[in-house]
Amino acid sequence: MRIAVFTDLYLEIAGGIPSSISAQKRELEKLGHHVTVFCPGFSTPKEENVVVLPTSKLIKINGAPTTKSPKKVVEFIDKNFPNFKSDFDLIHAHYEAGASIAAIMLSKKYKLPLVQTMHGREDMAIAVNVPHPFKTIAGVTLNSFHRHYLKSYIENPTKVKKDDYLAPTCARKKMWELMVREANLADKVITPSQHFADKLKHYGVSRPITAVSNGVPDEMANIRPWKIRTLQKGSDEPLKIIWTSRLSREKRILPFLESLKIIKKSTDKFFFTALGDGNEFETSKKFIAENGLSHNCDLKGAVPHEDVLSYLEDQHLSIINSYGFDTQGLTILEAAAVGLPVIYCDKDMDQVVLENGGLRAKDETPEKMAELILDIIEHPTIIERMSEACFKNRNEVLQSTQIKNLLRVYEDALQASPEDVSQANLH
Repeated sequence: MRIAVFTDLYLEIAGGIPSSISAQKRELEKLGHHVTVFCPGFSTPKEENVVVLPTSKLIKINGAPTTKSPKKVVEFIDKNFPNFKSDFDLIHAHYEAGASIAAIMLSKKYKLPLVQTMHGREDMAIAVNVPHPFKTIAGVTLNSFHRHYLKSYIENPTKVKKDDYLAPTCARKKMWELMVREANLADKVITPSQHFADKLKHYGVSRPITAVSNGVPDEMANIRPWKIRTLQKGSDEPLKIIWTSRLSREKRILPFLESLKIIKKSTDKFFFTALGDGNEFETSKKFIAENGLSHNCDLKGAVPHEDVLSYLEDQHLSIINSYGFDTQGLTILEAAAVGLPVIYCDKDMDQVVLENGGLRAKDETPEKMAELILDIIEHPTIIERMSEACFKNRNEVLQSTQIKNLLRVYEDALQASPEDVSQANLH
């Protein structure tokens, strides 16, 4: 199978989306498929079969390179890949910006099946990251940009109305419209979890949606014999917690540091390591220094993804503190693959965390997360039980397992009748 992957996030930025695409690419290639990734970037890729699209020199989003207009991307493909239709069997788009919009335009132009992965909640990205006076402007602008390039392919556009569920503001309503439009112009839709699929359906996605988990590359998961995690009550060893996400608002690093501040009032027997950079890295350093946590915390900064698992080896718990983003999080999957229990606060992640392989705080507040961690310190034998459960079910998170689900989606897209494809344009 020959697959053209279009993604707005891949080169020169760390995170779950680039990591999941890279892992899928490697696993598909191991199985004999041919994958070409088309993405923005500023430098020549070291990786084979990665094509840099026309990239804006002025605009970066959270440090990531962005493509020039979708029209420029289509022109680039037409010029440099004159046999695009015969060179590829299908297109797989990730995200909902310039490269992904171009993927839709190319799929319609060349009548190639389109698979779209919806990675997370763009309405929450606006709500959390954009300053209050500009949220509506950002939501309306992004939605208008998206609609401008794709309106000719839609006969009956879906309108999202404000509600008290997940679209309580104009900005969030507009981002749901954008996400629904992107999904409805695909032939098959993938989400990393069923709970996100259900929300997309609620707001009007009518295309078939399949929940396909991200996966941890088998060779990374099996790089060494991992041990069951244990902590003895009353020992001098501190409870060791690791963070392997960006240090950013949407990941909620500062609320977690608030939890550690609360814990410090009761005990000093914990140590927190954070791997990652982000828009709250410096703020986090300042918080740690100002609140007497310097001897309990180590912010490592950005770490090459291939090195992350090495840091997990001597930890007791992994933390993912996101809330309301419908993210799956490689944090959860990578921890499970090496027998490391997860603590978290979002009820939706119950679907993702391996059975008995983690514990959820009673709510998303720093107080309840602190309460959970203090309880684990008081009853550390739970760590061993959770670690054993991770090992029991770890095959579920391996890429070799999840790639079979991805291939089934590809095969379904290739077998879709012309009527199915044309129906995609009606919603």
